[in-house]
Amino acid sequence: MSLTPHNRPQPNAATTAVEPRVSIGLPVYNGDQFLAEAIDSLLAQTYRDFELIISDNASTDRTEAICRERAARDPRIRYYRSDTNRGAMWNFNRVVELARGEYFKWAAHDDKHEPTYVERCVEVLERDASVVLACTQLVDIDENDVRKAVDVPDLRWDSPQPNVRFRALANPHHRCESVFGVIRTEVLKKTMLISDYAGCDRVLLAQLALAGKFHEVPETLFLHREHKKRSTKEYKTEQTRSAWFNPARADKPDAPHVRMLQGYARVVKEAEVPWTDKFVCMAMLVPWSIRNRPGLWKDFYFSVAHALGSMKGPKDPTQDTRAA
Repeated sequence: MSLTPHNRPQPNAATTAVEPRVSIGLPVYNGDQFLAEAIDSLLAQTYRDFELIISDNASTDRTEAICRERAARDPRIRYYRSDTNRGAMWNFNRVVELARGEYFKWAAHDDKHEPTYVERCVEVLERDASVVLACTQLVDIDENDVRKAVDVPDLRWDSPQPNVRFRALANPHHRCESVFGVIRTEVLKKTMLISDYAGCDRVLLAQLALAGKFHEVPETLFLHREHKKRSTKEYKTEQTRSAWFNPARADKPDAPHVRMLQGYARVVKEAEVPWTDKFVCMAMLVPWSIRNRPGLWKDFYFSVAHALGSMKGPKDPTQDTRAA
């Protein structure tokens, strides 16, 4: 990202002599509908020793104005703006790159947090060095902040055994909102971070689970926003999801199930765990592949279809018989 006046930190957000304990990274693109509420809920945290890194991916709505107004009022905000939209993958990973804190938390532009969220999560990480990610219970909210209870499966992600934690996070039925928990920055920066295919956050969580335990605080402090403009609803197909993560993949075939399987295998291979755990984790990928064989076959079909289409060359526009 080039350092233009638009993407430099605000003057009042200059780095301080003492680094913050927690870095909160908020990647955003055209999020003005809920952005002010999201930022305000973070600035209202009872735990005060944090920086809020906002990376604006060339928004065209009121996002920039909202961010600059908040940054002018609170020196903990570091606001960056890109001149072009480089995709969600770049933006999510950018805020990690800019983080200075011992702990890191991603925040979405549309979610909200109760005031004690960060405090409760940091307490867990400070108390137990074996925990790499702390989160809280959650509830869904709609556009009007109406709450809806969430049915979350009981996951053994706090097990002392790496292979048990891996099984819990490779479970296709779990929701991935734990990725918005508070994470040890040193551990997170050793992972593959966010990639550019649907389900990449599941692989990241599995990789973190191999590095240490997860802990869920038994309090409902995370308010997850469900609305019609969520990325998972606006970009419904796997191909459009890949293009949302990385615009360079817009015209390329997508194979998310294959890439997820490859990702799981890679993180198991690279994990610093006993070989017995690696063996058990690799063995788990066999039933995973069987359960996901429709998706794997779909990936194969579309890859072949794309290859055959490329071999035929571009379509002659003079042969288009559709009405103008």
